[in-house]
Amino acid sequence: MVETQGIIFFFYQSKNFPIYTPHFTCETNSLSISYEIMDTKEPQSLPVTRVFVTQKNHFSSILSRFHAGFFRISLSLCSQALLWKTLSEPSDDIHKFRNIFRMLPSTAFILLWSLALFSLALLSLLYLLRLLFHFDMVKSEFSHHVGVNYLFAPWISWLLLLQATPFFKPKEVYFLVLWWIFVVPIVALDIKIYGQWITKGKRFLSGVANPTSQLSVIGNLVGARAAAKMGWNESALLLFAIGMSHYLVLFVTLYQRLPGSSSIPAMLRPVFFLFLAAPSMASLSWDSIHGKFDSSSKMLFFLSLFLFLSLISRPALFKRSMKKFNVSWWAYSFPLTVMAIASTKYAQEIKNTASHILMLLLSGLSVIVSLVLMVFTAFNSNSFLPSDGDDSMHCTSNKRLSIV
Repeated sequence: MVETQGIIFFFYQSKNFPIYTPHFTCETNSLSISYEIMDTKEPQSLPVTRVFVTQKNHFSSILSRFHAGFFRISLSLCSQALLWKTLSEPSDDIHKFRNIFRMLPSTAFILLWSLALFSLALLSLLYLLRLLFHFDMVKSEFSHHVGVNYLFAPWISWLLLLQATPFFKPKEVYFLVLWWIFVVPIVALDIKIYGQWITKGKRFLSGVANPTSQLSVIGNLVGARAAAKMGWNESALLLFAIGMSHYLVLFVTLYQRLPGSSSIPAMLRPVFFLFLAAPSMASLSWDSIHGKFDSSSKMLFFLSLFLFLSLISRPALFKRSMKKFNVSWWAYSFPLTVMAIASTKYAQEIKNTASHILMLLLSGLSVIVSLVLMVFTAFNSNSFLPSDGDDSMHCTSNKRLSIV
């Protein structure tokens, strides 16, 4: 442990007056103070001050700054892996634009899937450690109207990665076991959050609803699509019904711009792109359940396109959030990628040039956005770590402890 000296309290020493020398040990979450009493016969003309401040543990500082919002990164990478798998899958679509994607080497897809797995495993490990060593922070996050919604993100990421895996088929036992492991937490969070909306005092929907609330819906829809891939249509319909029934209520609530939706700070405005993700994922889920990209899937896909155009036509909405890089920027990538996956299913069903151009544009846009975000993240990785000023605890002369 490193000790540094500084001035906190002043104790005047006079003749035959005992000196109380405080010793401070500043740790991650606590301050311990001990006193040594020294008798002296010699008068002192100056105040005596002794202090020992211990630097916080650097790794603990990282855990304290880490939060569920970082799973935006895994959502993006895992959905990208699923997009690449969808584009490279064999189909009866022989359009020349579709053949472009089939020329991509399989090694590139495996590397992307491995990168997504590594990032998701690392983020999951960090959050598990945060749960163990900073349980109060996790508890506060669970009670926050925005933070609680990102607790769905790791399970959504695992389900997306499971559907994108190149190593086993949906009907194998490994897929089945992992599906249960990842879906049960989503259902448990559903019961908690939806139950609060319906029954609990002040936590009614109109007061807490915000764009990130759509992650709870997306979790059900991703689980429904994975269940349909296994041939479990009844389970898929169950999850789809839960997700869509709450999506309709949530969408109307957000559309009215009630107090909850205006509680998002400017830095988090990229989460408005989640408006695209919910209908796009719903179209994919219904396609897997019904076995065809029918009119219902098309309507949901068209809704996501309309919302996309509505958002990009208002760049001023995101101006303040783009002034400085933040992990919230990753909220752009996941919705665009899900919409691109839906466009591939639409093009496969329609089989005309316009639909394939749309697929090409959306897929290219999602890949470019993801690559740009990875570059920005690499060059700004220090912004996610504690700075020097964050590694010390400063005590003021009026005995108040402040953490900078």
